[in-house]
Amino acid sequence: MKRQTGEGEQALLPTDILLTDQVAIITGGGAGIGRAIALAYASVGADVVIADIIPERAEETAGRVREFGRRALPLAVDVARTDQVRALIEQAHGHFGRIDILVNNAGGVSPRPFLEQSEGSWRRHIELNLVSMLAATSAAVPVMIGGGRGGSIVNVSSIEASRAAPNYAVYGACKAGMLNFTRSMALELAEHGIRVNAIAPDYTVTPGLRGNVTGPVDPVTWIEPTPAQEAATARRIPLGRPGIDEECGKVAIFLSSKMSTYVTGTVIPVDGGTWASGGWLRNRAGKWTTGGDPGE
Repeated sequence: MKRQTGEGEQALLPTDILLTDQVAIITGGGAGIGRAIALAYASVGADVVIADIIPERAEETAGRVREFGRRALPLAVDVARTDQVRALIEQAHGHFGRIDILVNNAGGVSPRPFLEQSEGSWRRHIELNLVSMLAATSAAVPVMIGGGRGGSIVNVSSIEASRAAPNYAVYGACKAGMLNFTRSMALELAEHGIRVNAIAPDYTVTPGLRGNVTGPVDPVTWIEPTPAQEAATARRIPLGRPGIDEECGKVAIFLSSKMSTYVTGTVIPVDGGTWASGGWLRNRAGKWTTGGDPGE
């Protein structure tokens, strides 16, 4: 197989998927999607910095990274504290001597009607989901530029950034801001060979979703869905099931590897097709509908 480039044809090599000896920083890397991305990167040769607010989670993920034969640096970081984020980048650079990949994954949500949220809740959403990304990017990019090797930034947004999100209004607004920042930074950093992209998951099964991790914004009580509710969730997803965090890890590898050298300023939904389906839902008879009795 051949691919056309500006300098002529080049072979598509199996090694293009590898991240051998690159250094990746992942915020919120101790659990859920962040942990899955950390392990995915390690599986293709990257060394990984795992930043997490809970030290034990960062240590556990670091142990798993080392099982792949890669180096790991676990760090306890509250990404809502910009001073801690800057220190994270400094420690990572000092430890490994380079930074090639930044994954802005840390965030949090407290699903409830907007009028039931306090100003403290608004600000916590903004600090976790938006300010943390700005702080990490502003600290990591000069290091990437100084290294002269280009780099990749992957922002973990949400499908809620691109559609109305009742009960998730502040969260959705933050994630929408993340997408605009992604596109803007893609233009600003293109001359340095730094690509900036985002992934947008929808319903993804993670420990946080299942209530096994303390909510980063407000405590949230997990109510186990009934079989009927799970079936209804599966019906609304075109691929017929929730996502799993490893699937986000695979897309992150693509966006950080040579497989995507001409991809920047874009967002990839990792959602089983829910963004494409819009208001279309499968009814109990398995037919697509935009309304009416779900049993029709």
